[in-house]
Amino acid sequence: MNPALQGLRAYPFERLAALKAPLRAPPELRHIPLSIGEPRHPPPETVIAALRSSLGELDNYPATRGLPELRSAAANWLTRRFRLAAGLVDPETMVLPVNGTREALFAIVQAVVDPTADPVVAMPNPLYQIYEGAALLARAEPYYLATTQENGYLPDLDAVPEDIWRRCQLLFLCSPGNPAGAVLSVEYLERALALAEKFNFIIAADECYAELYLDESSPPPSLLNAAVRMGNHALERCIVFHSLSKRSSVPGLRSGFVAGDAALMSRFLLYRTYHGCAMAVPTQRASVVAWSDDVHVTENRRLYRDKFDQVLPILQDVLDVSRPDGGFYLWPSLATWQDGDDERFTAEVFSRCNVTLLPGSYLSRATADGNPGAARVRVSLVATLADCLEAAQRLRQFLLGKAA
Repeated sequence: MNPALQGLRAYPFERLAALKAPLRAPPELRHIPLSIGEPRHPPPETVIAALRSSLGELDNYPATRGLPELRSAAANWLTRRFRLAAGLVDPETMVLPVNGTREALFAIVQAVVDPTADPVVAMPNPLYQIYEGAALLARAEPYYLATTQENGYLPDLDAVPEDIWRRCQLLFLCSPGNPAGAVLSVEYLERALALAEKFNFIIAADECYAELYLDESSPPPSLLNAAVRMGNHALERCIVFHSLSKRSSVPGLRSGFVAGDAALMSRFLLYRTYHGCAMAVPTQRASVVAWSDDVHVTENRRLYRDKFDQVLPILQDVLDVSRPDGGFYLWPSLATWQDGDDERFTAEVFSRCNVTLLPGSYLSRATADGNPGAARVRVSLVATLADCLEAAQRLRQFLLGKAA
């Protein structure tokens, strides 16, 4: 067996299942899961119709590069959404479809890391655990950049020692961030790209929450915007990852794309032809429809905005919680709740309220500076508005000492 497998940690939801296994929730209360970032809003009917109407195209093997129509739809969406110059993103050489960005985030590390060069893969902390697992299996050292309230939940690039940057081969960034929802400014992204140029590493920008933001007048920028502002029109060292799961509420479609530096994408395509990860044609047809329509995305944002507007007033006087800039998570602090034990808090909320949250320490790593996820929980507002409000009321009663 690959010895690197021994370094992989249990996924957060495996740990959560183990935590809950011996517990019993009140049977009179319906379970409300707010732990996983699985969108539950109704998917667009046009996307479902396109999927159904193309099921007859299951009789042949799809190409790894994907349909030209899908690559064009993705490039056109990038151009619209981020106000890029027409033609900047070439669908022929700069876009590849992927079966959800999770597999692509893992695969890009395997494709670009040179394990013989004592490599580092840097990533935010808390983190999407696939970043870490991909680094370990590529024989790279994960380096964790803490995102805390004190630094605005932004990875502190200036705190990274120069010897780490010299070994760094890939930097993961996530904007809006998971779980705190912080948005990286274009100036921040320019700073990251300047470091990438100086030390010759790649930036993998996980932008899967880029369509979920609360201020309609201020959508989050892309790494591509920063590259253009710096005169990097070839998008060198840049790869961005986008998904329909959050944007269009179709997590089961497993559809996304990667785009960026044509030279990197060429090598990534070579890797993927061996990886065996071509997207089914019906999924591609449905994805073309989804990427070509922005109306349903605006409505999707409104639904999340309504949840924040109504849930936060229920919780803010009993819990240290604030509205994020993007995403659909709350990231409250438990510093004033007993000893701040996020595991025990999660267990008690489940046992007394039948609401499932996710301990923040499951999403982060302890370093010499502490664990930035400790004494926090992630609350995923993906359920219906009614369920989110019911869960908030139960949580409020628990914190007031009046839960069942």
